[in-house]
Amino acid sequence: MPGTAGTHGAEGARRAVAAATPRPAGGTALSVHGPFGVLDLTVPDGATLADVARTYAAETGSRDLLPLVDRGGAPLPMSSSIAAAGLVPGSVLVAVDPAARPAPPRRRVGGIERGDALRPGAASAAVLAVAAVAALLAGWTTSRLPADERWPYVALLFAAAALGALPVGVLAGQRVLAAPAFAAGAAFALTHGAGADRLPLSVGVAALAAAVAAALGRALADPEAGAEEGLRVWIVTGVLVFAAGALATLTSTAPAVVWAVLFLVAVLAARFVPEFAVDVPDSYLLDLERLAVTAWSARERPSGRRGRAVVAHRAVVTVAARGTRLVDAASVAVLAVIALAAPLLLATAPGPVDRIGALCLTGFGAATLLLGARNFRHARARALLRLAGLVALGSTALALLGLVPGVARADGLTAALPFLGVPLAAVLVLVAVVVGRGWRSAWWARRAEVAEAVCGSAAVASLVVAVGLFRHLWEVTG
Repeated sequence: MPGTAGTHGAEGARRAVAAATPRPAGGTALSVHGPFGVLDLTVPDGATLADVARTYAAETGSRDLLPLVDRGGAPLPMSSSIAAAGLVPGSVLVAVDPAARPAPPRRRVGGIERGDALRPGAASAAVLAVAAVAALLAGWTTSRLPADERWPYVALLFAAAALGALPVGVLAGQRVLAAPAFAAGAAFALTHGAGADRLPLSVGVAALAAAVAAALGRALADPEAGAEEGLRVWIVTGVLVFAAGALATLTSTAPAVVWAVLFLVAVLAARFVPEFAVDVPDSYLLDLERLAVTAWSARERPSGRRGRAVVAHRAVVTVAARGTRLVDAASVAVLAVIALAAPLLLATAPGPVDRIGALCLTGFGAATLLLGARNFRHARARALLRLAGLVALGSTALALLGLVPGVARADGLTAALPFLGVPLAAVLVLVAVVVGRGWRSAWWARRAEVAEAVCGSAAVASLVVAVGLFRHLWEVTG
């Protein structure tokens, strides 16, 4: 081949030049460049390249003998002598660390690079989220079967939850976050029966099973996997839902009360969770060595060794990442509770007065979520809260129009809805203009803050009507 012949010709020419070049009596002067610096040597002609590598390791303090290559990158046999290798005075050798060599490019199979398919990322998180939703739907579908036919499906869901909690595999940090959903689906399929009165208890038991699975996964998971915050949200949410369902069952409370309380708690959690999300250590906030009586002494630059402590960049990144994961997980929990409680609240409101209170609660709660989402700088959390607000608003609209079977409707409000079309359209146009501006104006930001406070207060006040307390007092006094 032409390329091979050219290579051998160049090698022969180099050896011919080396043989014709006069060498000094003391040896051949060489320069060895490597990861530990440059070393100039005068090597006897009878020495081998292994002797050169050994000398370079001894002079630079390296523990291993590094292989040598020429200036062009061609490897040189370590057993060859200086003369046999064709080296002349002034030649440059390079000592290469094999561990520092870049990995060869990996082949791509079907457009996907090998080794990257199992790395955790957005795609794997989306797949696991779909799997978690499918597990919940599987639990609900299994609960509609006869009791003696549920065991295989329940056992399969529990086995999937146990396998998901194991800290094995590349996706263990994301898989452990989906495992509680499988446990919740299995527990719901095992405990739920006919009748809407048992639904709060079944949901509570399913939430408790999810909390137990999350606690088990948290005990087994790697602390560096980044699943700590999500599992903590699973535990807190599961315990709260179980407490609400168990108390309602023990006190024979109507199911609408449970859904109304859970809905309001989710709305308020979207407002107060960010206050607990970012937990900054006090040592990062206060410099006790620089506290002084006067502002002048506090601003002067220290001259001794006990200077101002500087927070490491990695520590700041760790705190910010932990807060981001906690806010994202809380937003997912708010969306899940809203999607569960809003339709059930509207479907189980018993009387006309209670239905109006439920509609006001879901409507004002949706407005609170949509207005409160603007306070989140993180795009994922903001999108989740807006989606939760749209779910609550859509449930309210469907209940008003009576388009969903089994969902309560308010006949008076439904009849008045055509006359409210024009004002409602004007309000929607105004909201569209405001959202298009991104609330960049301070004037709009103040109005949005006031509107959020008003809607939140109205949602809290609507709880009294939605749970039937107002109707009960009315009947007692009547």
